[in-house]
Amino acid sequence: MAISLHQYLKNTQKNKADFRKKIALVCCFCLIALIIVFNVLMVSAEPEQPVIFDYLNEGDNTTDIVKLIIVLTTLTLLPSIIMTMTVFPRILIVISFTRNAMGTQQTPPNQVLIGIALILSLLIMSPIISIIKAEAYDPYMAGEINTDQALTAAMSPMRDFMFEQAKTEPETVKFFLGLYGSAEIPNTIEEMPTLVLMMSFITSELKKAFIMGFIIYIPFIVVDMIVASVLMAMGMMMIPPTTISLPFKILLFIIVDGWSLLFQTLVTSFG
Repeated sequence: MAISLHQYLKNTQKNKADFRKKIALVCCFCLIALIIVFNVLMVSAEPEQPVIFDYLNEGDNTTDIVKLIIVLTTLTLLPSIIMTMTVFPRILIVISFTRNAMGTQQTPPNQVLIGIALILSLLIMSPIISIIKAEAYDPYMAGEINTDQALTAAMSPMRDFMFEQAKTEPETVKFFLGLYGSAEIPNTIEEMPTLVLMMSFITSELKKAFIMGFIIYIPFIVVDMIVASVLMAMGMMMIPPTTISLPFKILLFIIVDGWSLLFQTLVTSFG
């Protein structure tokens, strides 16, 4: 019986591996076919009737290709940009600290926390996004500036924002300047390397997020200590204090309107 079961499991794994190989081959053939069809359509299409992305630029195929590459590269790097150059890390870390302090484990789930952090990040970063759109995106799409000028114009408000948040930690800025190889602190923000700004910004964000998380933990720890003391005084030492304190912590959070207070504190913490 053991031998037959082992053989059955082995055959099942082999069948799964063969099925995955077939799926991979089918996907490769479909991708190749799509590329061939796309090339044929692009060659046979009239200049006045571009097949794809006709809104990018009329008549200049080189510009279309460059803009397409820029769009795809931006989409690829967008998660990294959000996690290292925006307010997203601080918001997500503080909300996660709040959930852990209440002891509700996976409630709210991670997907909900990430969605809340994204919405709040868009809300806080909306003025900067508007500046980037007005000074970089719209002129670039209109052909008024080239790619280098657009990137410079887009990075300028982001650098200003990161500098405003990172300047509260001058020792961190000095440390990363030393790692970068700069012996002196630049006199203006224009002379500050972008990599130094990014690392100083994300480090300061992590520090501020952990400070806020520590402050959030304090009232919930007090509730746990009170419940544990009461249970010990009653001789109920076999009951886990967290089991009894969880409803009281949730009730405390509801009474003080915790979510609204938390979101208000997060938004105002960025000035």
